[in-house]
Amino acid sequence: MKNVKMVVTDMDGTLLNSNHEVSERFFKIFKTLQQQNIRFVAASGRPYYSIIEKLESIKTDITIVAENGGLIIENENVLLANALDSKLLLQLYELVTKIDNAYPIFCTQNQAYILRASDDMVEIFAEYYSNYIIIDSFEEIKDKVIKIALYHTINSEAHIFPLVKHLKPELSVVVSGNHWVDISEAITNKGNAITLLQKTYNIKPEETMAFGDYNNDLELLKCSKYSYAMENAHPDVKVVANYETLSNNNFGVEVILEQLIAKNG
Repeated sequence: MKNVKMVVTDMDGTLLNSNHEVSERFFKIFKTLQQQNIRFVAASGRPYYSIIEKLESIKTDITIVAENGGLIIENENVLLANALDSKLLLQLYELVTKIDNAYPIFCTQNQAYILRASDDMVEIFAEYYSNYIIIDSFEEIKDKVIKIALYHTINSEAHIFPLVKHLKPELSVVVSGNHWVDISEAITNKGNAITLLQKTYNIKPEETMAFGDYNNDLELLKCSKYSYAMENAHPDVKVVANYETLSNNNFGVEVILEQLIAKNG
C-alpha cells in the first residue's frame, strides 16, 4: 500500500452509511491523507451538488466524479462533461416514460428534472437530487442532460434493466443500485473518468485504491490495483474486486484507509 497516491470511493453503499451520512471518522482520516499527499476522489452516481453537500467541509481539496463519470469537477473547474445527444435524448424520453412503474429523472450539471412524481416519491429523490424541477413534458428540459436515472420502487435490475439493456453498447446502461438504472453516453463510466485523472496526475493503476458496492463501480475497480468490494456489495462487484472490506455501516472504507495511513506513517 505504500505506493498509493490516489484513493477513490463511491458514495451510497460505500462511504455513506444507510442513513446517507459520512462519518466524522472519515473526515479525520482525510486530514491525514492530505498530509501524506494522497489525492482523494469521490466517485458517485449522484449529481455534483449532492456529493458536495455530503463533503462540504473538504470540497475545495478533493476531486468530484459525478453522474457515474459523466462529470468531473475540481474546485468548481469542469474537467469533463459528457452530455447525451439532444436528438437521442428525445427518443430516450419517449422510451423511458412508457416503462410501467419507472420514475425517470433527467440529470444535468446543476439540477434534475423529475417527471410527474408524487410528493412521496419526490421526497425519496430529494435525498439524491436536492436541486430539482418537476416537469410534465420534454420541452421543459432546458439544460444538457448528462444522465437519465430510472427509479423502481421494488427492484431496478428485475423490472427496468431488461427493458433498456438493448440500448447497449451504443449507450451506457448500468444498474447502479437496488432501485436505480442509469443511462448515459457510451463512454461514460467511473473507470474512464478515473483513467483520465490517472493520466492527468501521472498516477498508475497500481498507485490507485478504490472502493465500490454496485455495478456502476465495476470499471472503477478494474483500473485500481487496490480495489475493494464492500461486504454489502453486489455479487458482480465481489468478483471484480481484488479485496473485500467491511460493510458501509461498519466503516469498511475507513478501516482500510487507516491501514493505508499506518503503512505510510
